[in-house]
Amino acid sequence: MGRVTEKRKLVRKAQRALVAMQLGRDDEALDQVAPSARDKPAQTAEMRELMLLLFGECSAMVSALGDGGSAPVKVQVFDETGEEVSIDQADPPVRTAVRTLLAEVHGNSQAAVEQVEIALANAAPEEVNSLVLQALRWTIRLSTECQARALPLTPWISEALT
Repeated sequence: MGRVTEKRKLVRKAQRALVAMQLGRDDEALDQVAPSARDKPAQTAEMRELMLLLFGECSAMVSALGDGGSAPVKVQVFDETGEEVSIDQADPPVRTAVRTLLAEVHGNSQAAVEQVEIALANAAPEEVNSLVLQALRWTIRLSTECQARALPLTPWISEALT
């Protein structure tokens, strides 16, 4: 029972953050997803679960957009000037986001968990915030594309974005 309640809390946080992001309020979005736990290990666990929830949903939408793998979706990374760069040349939060998403898309959830855990253990707070914002942005962009193509969308995401 506790696990279901925790997931609902995370979903509600993610929904509020998505609404804030749609309104262009990045700081408010980050406030919405701030861990509610008091101790550091529990805060880290909560943030990890939130990021994995978002990246898992992004992965499902990438799969839907790629017709279940028969029409691959290309992931591109751009620098601040708009030039495409390799994943390894991207800023650390973007690099982590791409690697986490790719791990999820390829069915390697353990590698996705490892990417998020490394970021949470080693990244500066602003880098963690950047990673969360990236996951929220992708969730919005991918869901918009899924809706435009009349593809299935997780109900909690469509509720937040309508």
